[in-house]
Amino acid sequence: MTPEAPRDRQAYTGLTLVIKNPAIIAMTYTLIRPRLPSPHQVAIEMYETIFTKAPTSRRSLVYHAWVTLSATLLGFVMGTTMGVLLAVGIVYNRTMDKSVMPWAITSQTIPILALAPMIIVMLGAIGIQGLFPKSIISAYLSFFPVVVGMVKGLRSPDRMQLDLLRTYSANAHQGFWKLRLPASMPYLFASLKIGISAALVGAIVAELPTGARAGFGARMLVGDQYGQPMVTWAALFGAAITAALLVAILSWIERRTLARMGMGATA
Repeated sequence: MTPEAPRDRQAYTGLTLVIKNPAIIAMTYTLIRPRLPSPHQVAIEMYETIFTKAPTSRRSLVYHAWVTLSATLLGFVMGTTMGVLLAVGIVYNRTMDKSVMPWAITSQTIPILALAPMIIVMLGAIGIQGLFPKSIISAYLSFFPVVVGMVKGLRSPDRMQLDLLRTYSANAHQGFWKLRLPASMPYLFASLKIGISAALVGAIVAELPTGARAGFGARMLVGDQYGQPMVTWAALFGAAITAALLVAILSWIERRTLARMGMGATA
C-alpha cells in the first residue's frame, strides 16, 4: 500500500460523511478557531474591532490601522520626494542617467523580507526605533515607481514642443516649469497610486520581524501565534481596504488637479 492510500481513504471517508450528514457543512461555519474562517466570521470580527471598540483601544482595528498608516504616509512622502528629485537629476544630468538609474533598478531586486530585518536591527542598534525605521522600508518600496514614472513623464514632451520653447528663447528652468512638469502630471499620479500601495506593504512588512505590538502586521502576528485566524484575516482585509481608500483619495486629487490644468483625468 502506497503512503497516499491512507490519505485517499481518509478523504473518501470524509466525503462520504458529508454526503450522509449535510448538516456538517453548516457546522463548518460556526467553528471557533477554523483553519480557514468563513466570510461572515471575518466580517463579524471586522465589525466588532472597528465599530464596537474605542479607537484608542489596542483591540480596535482603527487603532492598528492608524499606526500602520502613519508609517505609510511618512515613508510615502519620503519616497516620493526622493523619487522626484532623482527623476529630475536623471533627466537633466546625463551622468546621473547612466549611473543612478541602473542602481535604482538593481535596488528593487533585493527581497524586502530580507532587507527589512537588517534595516530595523541596524537602526535599533543605534537607538532609532518606532516610526522612522518602518517609514524607511515604506520609502524604499515607494520611491522606485515614482522615479520611473516621473522620468517617463519629464521626457514625454516631443521634439516639436521643445523646439518651440527654444524659439521663444526659454531656458531650461522655464522649460521645466512650463512644459516638462505639467506634461509629467498624469505619469506622476499613476506612479503615486502604485507607490502608496507599496508603501503600505512596506510598513506592514517592517512590523513583522520586530514583533511589533501595534499595526496591521502586529495583528497578523497575534492571529498566527495564538491560533486566531479571524484576527489575521480581519487585519488582512483591513489593510486591503486602507490601500483602496488611499488610492481612491489620490485618484480624486488627480482628477481635480488635471481638471484645473485643463488636461482631463487619465483612465
